[in-house]
Amino acid sequence: MALAVCLLFDGPADRALRGLWDRIEEQGVPTLRSHTHGMHHPHLSLAVLLDWDVDKVRAAVEALPDRGPFEIHFEAVGVFPRGRVSLIPAGPDDLVARQQAVVEAVRGTGALMHKHYEIGRWLPHCSLAPRASLRELPAVAALAYEIFPLTARITRAALINSSTGEQWALATLP
Repeated sequence: MALAVCLLFDGPADRALRGLWDRIEEQGVPTLRSHTHGMHHPHLSLAVLLDWDVDKVRAAVEALPDRGPFEIHFEAVGVFPRGRVSLIPAGPDDLVARQQAVVEAVRGTGALMHKHYEIGRWLPHCSLAPRASLRELPAVAALAYEIFPLTARITRAALINSSTGEQWALATLP
């Protein structure tokens, strides 16, 4: 069970990424479309928490300055351990600073941060397939390459419980 501070995409980017999930699923490779509760959203996580108080986390993140919408550009596929296939973005020069501010704010609530989201360890990504096998990787990559280059606009943020799909919209975009 985890709570993520997620950046969410505008309509066109969300539809493009969900369409990619669908095409990958048609090749028999499970994506976030069908993973766990099936209520996942295309997103970029700034922080993932293993233990938290949702009200404290929400207040801490919403207390950060609203830095407004921005664009990221996808032209790369990355694979994390255990077959986690993701799109890797290029973003604005303040993307890492945004992530670090969120981590510091959330850490101040007493929440337990997942080690891969600690400052200096985070690699921005948008998850596609959570458990692709080595033989499935070429098909997933080929489908991703079909939508490249993809410019995606991040327009809002939310806290999302990855176990249930429950989400809390944030009033600001950190």
